[in-house]
Amino acid sequence: GPGVAPAGEDAELAAVIGATVPTGFELMAAEEVQEKLGSASRISRDRGKIYFEVPARGLPQVHRLRSVDNLFVVVQEFKDYQFKETKEDALKDLEDLVKKLPWTDPLKVWELNNSLKKKKTKRKKHNPQSTVRKEKLNSDTEEKEADQKDAKKEEDCAQDTAGVEPADDAKDELQAGAGTETKTGDSRTNDGEAKVLKFRVTCNRAGDKHSFTSNEAARDFGGAVQEHFQWKADMTNFDVEVLLNIHNNEVVVGIALTEESLHRRNITHFGPTTLRSTLAYGMLRLCDPQPTDIIIDPMCGTGAIPIEGATEWPSCYHIAGDNNPQAVKRAANNICSLLKKNENKESSASPGIPLDIIQWDICNLPLRTGSVDIIVSDMPFGKRIGSKKKNWDLYPACLTEMGRICTPGTGRAVLLTQDKKCFAKALSRLGHIWRRGQTVWVNVGGLHAAVYLLRRTWERAEEKRSFW
Repeated sequence: GPGVAPAGEDAELAAVIGATVPTGFELMAAEEVQEKLGSASRISRDRGKIYFEVPARGLPQVHRLRSVDNLFVVVQEFKDYQFKETKEDALKDLEDLVKKLPWTDPLKVWELNNSLKKKKTKRKKHNPQSTVRKEKLNSDTEEKEADQKDAKKEEDCAQDTAGVEPADDAKDELQAGAGTETKTGDSRTNDGEAKVLKFRVTCNRAGDKHSFTSNEAARDFGGAVQEHFQWKADMTNFDVEVLLNIHNNEVVVGIALTEESLHRRNITHFGPTTLRSTLAYGMLRLCDPQPTDIIIDPMCGTGAIPIEGATEWPSCYHIAGDNNPQAVKRAANNICSLLKKNENKESSASPGIPLDIIQWDICNLPLRTGSVDIIVSDMPFGKRIGSKKKNWDLYPACLTEMGRICTPGTGRAVLLTQDKKCFAKALSRLGHIWRRGQTVWVNVGGLHAAVYLLRRTWERAEEKRSFW
């Protein structure tokens, strides 16, 4: 297999980066890439993915993007791959493809990426936060299922990106061929000997015209990778994750640059419906916050939206609130964790973050009429929290109270809900206060949901007499 130069060389090495993003927010992610990296993005036909080119030295900035979940470096992309009709021929073609792929530069990019995250990984290993992990474990199960459903689309996956092993019958096949090992220069033992890399292949496939399953593709492609590089297959403790993404006739081969999704960056205390930070970022960006804006999330849950807002838009003032004392406690803990993280980053005293958390009643907010510029919130879907029946009373009451506190003429709201029928009915009753702007269709944990951008009309809202 091709050797890889030390990370210091090839300073002008270019990398084509693939990024998975919340479905529906591909354009928003492309805008962020253009704004922060100066690179134009191409949105994939396979929803939830964008591609862009950056110099390899720009990798740290790529990892700081707020709208992307997972990153990978593209080895090669085939926009119209012609699969053979029989299973044997199609799989043989995939095997033969391995030798023809331009692995050298992508492996250099992977190695450079590794050298950037080494310190971070060591720190993680030496500081296991058991309490945090326990809490994450309880709440992550649903999120993991969501991620699986997302990637799965209408077809099966070899295994999800979180590293869940396949069933026993498939495991032997995958172990035999899906792992990957390389003799790259960076991977050396303490004695200076070349270390054999461990690998696995993850195949995500969508489309109904393939004669093979994801497991079969991962197994055979992985076997060829193993033979080509002399790497060692390992489904759990792997160094390299090779990605084989097949969407109808579009085939992309890549190497993963992230071990876990970047959307976990802010939250340490999870709740039953914790929103992904990347989706929170997309919702906030949709309402175009301006300096000095007052932004509230009246149903904040664990605080994913306001924490993301305070991190990315520190010149605004953010208020988080919820009626559930447990949710308020979790959000407060998440804010404390973020403050501690900021203190560790900076040697001088951290200035804090422009965010407050309050327990309140969404239908009777202790805020002055017309005092809020932006409202961003994840409304109860009526599934894991609340009920669809209660939403018929809750949604109109919420929209009325939001209309009261929001500045007439310039105020806006970005609201996420899966209970679209109920929301549409409530909105039609309050058309004098709210005008519907853009609607973004998103996938939240396998549920088809919508993000609505609403604009506040000039109509005056009814005044509340007293809160006390």
